[in-house]
Amino acid sequence: MMDWKNSVVLVTGGTGSFGKKFIEVMLKEYHPLKLIVFSRDELKQHEMQAAGFNDPSLRYFIGDIRDQQRCRRAFEGVNVVIHAAALKQVPACEYNPMEAIKTNILGSGNVIDAAIDAGVSRVVALSTDKAVNPVNLYGATKLAAEKLFIQSNAYAGAKNTRFSCVRYGNVVGSRGSVVPVFLKQRETGKVTVTDERMTRFWISLEQGVRFVIRAVENMHGGEVFVPKIPSMTVTDLARAVAPESEIAYIGIRPGEKLHEVLISDDEARQTVELEDMYVVQPAESLWFGRDWESKGKLLDDGFKYASNTNTDWLNVDAIREIIAPIQAEYESGRIG
Repeated sequence: MMDWKNSVVLVTGGTGSFGKKFIEVMLKEYHPLKLIVFSRDELKQHEMQAAGFNDPSLRYFIGDIRDQQRCRRAFEGVNVVIHAAALKQVPACEYNPMEAIKTNILGSGNVIDAAIDAGVSRVVALSTDKAVNPVNLYGATKLAAEKLFIQSNAYAGAKNTRFSCVRYGNVVGSRGSVVPVFLKQRETGKVTVTDERMTRFWISLEQGVRFVIRAVENMHGGEVFVPKIPSMTVTDLARAVAPESEIAYIGIRPGEKLHEVLISDDEARQTVELEDMYVVQPAESLWFGRDWESKGKLLDDGFKYASNTNTDWLNVDAIREIIAPIQAEYESGRIG
């Protein structure tokens, strides 16, 4: 059982969209002994404190996951690490490939080494559907990071450190989400969509946070946890955000897919289905992380969890309900 109240929890990328929501939920409901925000931007840390994130249990560490020594210092005495730090803007990663590699791959390696050396018990890394059959550099770096985290359970060996990943789709309203883009374009009377056939998996920020918490509580080490989440067409999203606007189709951008995949047909062979999630067991028969079959059922041969063949869909009205809080924040000037 996970004892949050006696745990020291550290979040890399703690000033990002996920990090702030995770810390908010932790402070309200779980009350860990200590909660460490680890990030490289002092301004964002200052703004976070000014916004009310100043609980006595909070600690703010300035540091970059590229700096292994700083990671080692920050991880001392930590029980749980949530690894959310990443470069995630697809065009920026394409234009700055070595920077994406240094942060998303080499930085993840630093997190792994520091966690093992410091004796951190549980480490969960955030991944993305773009890591499955990647077509852009961002997806490729996240795939490499996933492999690093899962296989590093072998490095942990007889130690107590365990590594798992959480993989989900686009987060509604996160930094870089298309929703604020559509809200801004709405003012011109025209919104742009790359292709009318495009579909995506969608999850709310709070759902993502709670799923990660659940993964921390249930992980054995070596798993990739995938939530069952709905799909939507990007055209329906545009109609929900800007019902009066014209939709202009501008063509698929380099490194962009028509549809996303959360579980490939090759991964499905070692994936267990539970009521509200899938658990991708490690491909190799390690000494832990492969006993989920007693809790669920193995997937049928050839199964693929893709956004266009999903059985759960959001229509325009459901999307409008989900984005209402984001729209309110945009109209109040809190996001832009």
